[in-house]
Amino acid sequence: MIKTYIKKLSVLTMILITFGSCDLERLDSAQEAAEGGGTLDTFTAYTIDSTDPMGSNVFGRIVFWKTDLEQTLVQISMYNTIEDTFHPAVIIDGAVGVGTSVLTTLDDVDGTTGELTENKFFLITDTSFYDSLETLDAHVSIALSTVDNTVVAEGNIGANATPVDSN
Repeated sequence: MIKTYIKKLSVLTMILITFGSCDLERLDSAQEAAEGGGTLDTFTAYTIDSTDPMGSNVFGRIVFWKTDLEQTLVQISMYNTIEDTFHPAVIIDGAVGVGTSVLTTLDDVDGTTGELTENKFFLITDTSFYDSLETLDAHVSIALSTVDNTVVAEGNIGANATPVDSN
């Protein structure tokens, strides 16, 4: 019985030594972009100014990015937002003070971070949106909260404004 035990223990030891001594090759991380991926380098940015009569001075910027798939990503960065509050963001037809029809409802802006709540970017799948942005008669509007639609910040975009940055 002891011979059988020693024999099994010897076999187990040999297996452990064999597999334990294998040298694992460290693989480098893949640095290339997947097909359809890559970097975003075509953008147009506009200013969003404070309109809050209570003086909270909420302001920021909206950036439209063109993807390699001809889609548009929208990024919003706001300052002086109210922590733990969601600020609805919409694109409205016409210039500030004129338009009232909502063209696109964007994700809410998280008051804690000043950025969109769902993702860093809001996706507009219309492949002609970015290329028509320059002639778009619209503005972006940011409301106080999901229950109070007081506009705290807004800014003209497209034909109604000169971009603050683009490439």
